[in-house]
Formats: sequence, structure tokens, C-alpha cells
Amino acid sequence: MNKLLLTLCATVLIFSACSKDEDPITATPSSTGPAAPKLVFKFHFDSTLTRLDNFGNPAIIPAGNATQSPRFNNMSAHYIEFAQDSNTQLGNGEIIYKGAETTAGGPNAVDFDQAIVAGEGVAFYSKPLSQVAPGTYDWLRVSLTYQNYDIDFMAASSMYTGTLASFVGFNTYISNYDINTQNVAVNDDKSQGYWGFETVIFSVPYVSEGQAPGTTVPNPISSTSPIPAGSCVVTGNFPTALVITGNETQDIVVNINLSTNNSFEWKDVIVDGIFEPSDGVNPGDTVVDMGLRGLFPTWQ
Repeated sequence: MNKLLLTLCATVLIFSACSKDEDPITATPSSTGPAAPKLVFKFHFDSTLTRLDNFGNPAIIPAGNATQSPRFNNMSAHYIEFAQDSNTQLGNGEIIYKGAETTAGGPNAVDFDQAIVAGEGVAFYSKPLSQVAPGTYDWLRVSLTYQNYDIDFMAASSMYTGTLASFVGFNTYISNYDINTQNVAVNDDKSQGYWGFETVIFSVPYVSEGQAPGTTVPNPISSTSPIPAGSCVVTGNFPTALVITGNETQDIVVNINLSTNNSFEWKDVIVDGIFEPSDGVNPGDTVVDMGLRGLFPTWQ
């Protein structure tokens, strides 16, 4: 038993992004009245959507790597923009939302203490349609900053479930955050790819932290409208252009459909398709990518 515990502890240490363990928030700016139609955004996580690379092309899994589709709990975004066409540069479209920022940790950073976190199908953000410029919009841009999901892994020949919280924004100031049941104090800035991991082994919670080398950020119009490195601004095309006339009488709901198709990827040392951070002998599998694999927005 002692040998098993040591092996499991090594697993957690080697494993060494983020969740506020609370109800999702719907941000509602000042409205012109209770019946005023609104623009509403909702997150949806779908493992059946196409798995894309950074340029929006279907992506294969490289030889020697393995993947799994994580089970998402919630997510946060820092920026939402409608783009008229594929030539509209980042920031030149209709900016719908921008979250709070701070210099508490030094450089400018996303203020995670004020971030809106929402789960599957829950309204993430809304604003009156009267505050949105009329126009025809082909593209949606969303800067993702935080993701929280469950994954499966093996240690000492047994399967376990763990919760991963990752911060994928350009820079994030974090005072503290909950992964699942455990709270982690940071009180500093963290660059893109910082993560915390929590699991329970023999009824004892274990927590570790680390820094991923990068994250996939699909942008199908990168050749005409690139995004800054490290920004995590995913871009997706509406199948039918979103037209806002300024005369709407009902809400418009925009679904932020995100591909979780094999989005958690690792170097598979034993080549068995099972995530094994350590088996006590080999160096263990190492995380390659934990980015989402595409934005496929729809509206209704």
C-alpha cells in the first residue's frame, strides 16, 4: 500500500487552467426596459464537432500522441466581437463585450476576480440589442480565458478522474481559484497555459500546478485577419450571416459552440491511448495541448 501511495503521489506531482466554484453569472447591462430585446450568448461544448488546427483546418492526431475529449464544467471569455467579413481586422468589428482588466500583478492582465464563468447552455452574457450597431456579420470572435473540465487518467493500474482548470488568456491576474473542491491561492499574474489539477485518491484530495507549453487557437481567417500570439481569440463563421436591423422585437441568442473533440492531447509514452502521467518507472505521459478545437457559432 505504501508503494502504491508513493506512486500515486508521484503521479500528481508530475501532473505538476481554472474555475470559480459558483453558479454561472449572466451579466446584464442597463436596459431600456424589461421588454427590450437582448443579445444573449451561451456556451455549448460538443465533442462531435470537427477538430481543427490553428488555421481552421481539420487536424489529425500526430503519431506518438494520444487524446481524449474532456467533459467540460464551465468556461469564461474576456472579449466578444462580431466581424463583418474575413478582412475585418481584430478590433475593427462590432465589439460586444470586454471583461475587466487590472495591473495589480504588474503588466495589464485579465482580472479573474471579476470574470464571468458559465456552464453548458447557461447565459454567459447579454446586452440590449439597441446597444449593438445594425449590420451584417459573418464571423464571431471570442477570446477564451478560462476552462474547467474533467479528464480520465491511470495510476498504478487503476483509473481515476481528475479536474483540470486552465487559464488560456494573454495574461491573467488571479488572487485565488477553486479547481473542484480545493482552493488555490496565487495572488499574481499567470501567463497563457497556467493550470491547476485536482484529484482524489483513497479519499484524500491532491492538487498540483503547472504551465503548459501552448494551446491551439483556431482561426480560419488567419491569412486575412490574424490574431496576436497568446491572445486565445478563437474565430468562427456563422453558417448564416447574423443580420441586426435595429428593429428587433425579440431576443437574439448566439450559441458559442466549441469543439472539445479530442482537445486534451499528450505524448503517449506507452502507446496505449491512456493518459498515464507516471507509472512509477517510465517518465510518464506529458501534456502537449489543452486548447479547444474550433468555434462553430450559430444564432436563433
